[in-house]
Amino acid sequence: MSLFTYKQRNTINLIIIIALGCLIAYSLQGIFGSILSTLVLYTILRPAYMYLVDDKKMNRSFSAILLLFISVIVIILPFYALSSMVIDKIAELQNDPSYFKDMLFKVKHLIPIGGDFQNMVEEGMKKAGTWATDLFPSLISGAFNIILGLLLMYFLLYFMLVEKEKFEAALLKYAPFRSQNAQRFAEEMRNTTYANVLGQGFIALVQGSLVGLSFYVLGYTDPVFWGVITTFISFVPVLGPPVVFVPAALMQIANGNNFAGWAMLIFGFIVIINIDNVLRFMIAKKVGNIHPIITVIGVVIGIPLFGILGLVFGPLLLSYFVLLIKIYETSSLASERLERIKTISDQGEL
Repeated sequence: MSLFTYKQRNTINLIIIIALGCLIAYSLQGIFGSILSTLVLYTILRPAYMYLVDDKKMNRSFSAILLLFISVIVIILPFYALSSMVIDKIAELQNDPSYFKDMLFKVKHLIPIGGDFQNMVEEGMKKAGTWATDLFPSLISGAFNIILGLLLMYFLLYFMLVEKEKFEAALLKYAPFRSQNAQRFAEEMRNTTYANVLGQGFIALVQGSLVGLSFYVLGYTDPVFWGVITTFISFVPVLGPPVVFVPAALMQIANGNNFAGWAMLIFGFIVIINIDNVLRFMIAKKVGNIHPIITVIGVVIGIPLFGILGLVFGPLLLSYFVLLIKIYETSSLASERLERIKTISDQGEL
């Protein structure tokens, strides 16, 4: 005869499952970024995979490998190439003290600043350079972690695509929602991912391209580099592009290039800033919109966790959290409504 009742055994099993789950989650914290990247890429590649397999009747494994290869060419290689370019440029500026001294000297003639403020600016520039260097993944110092993360991500992604039906059925089966809420969560999650990754990524690319093109036309130095920097920073709505083009324009004015400086300021605040709102409105009509507050707070949360990828993953995680709250509220209201109906029905029978 067992020492425990059926209910007690289930409770013990549940406690063991929770404890092991927490241990596994703690062990996986170092690769959490890879797991999240897998989910994001799966959401993005899923329509293309369905088109190749269902419409074009292509082999499932070949279709998955083809899409993974395309994602490496289109997303992974350009990202790390641009990251390396940014790291090299920041290191070059840090190793050239005369660059910052010359910049401060010119700014002092444009805006009177005291000695204490000058020292604070110099220290801030040094810390900003160190922070920015650490932010971007280095292909040399972090090569092992990068390769390991990518291998894990593509290993998971391959089987998620090839066994798409089983994977999605398991998600629906074990999701802590009713079937209709699970479907709603999947749809909202897809729209949120598109809005954050594709939508905000497209906006950032447009703004970065406009800044780079403006710098080139107006004769600024390193237009490609500053265009890339703007693309990354533009993931933070409104605040992003001015961080780059305003100091650059002030430097031009301090150098006596009044036309180049004022033209950049006017174009930046009239076109580059406002194109964010125009594109965001167009994207919102297609896949939904992410509130700028969620984006900014998400960036603050995401950067310490994921580095430069936190510009994307931070807002994504916060959006998923808000979405779960909405689903929970809907389920709670539905449960309360059913409970009231049941209570009224029981009273009527009495």
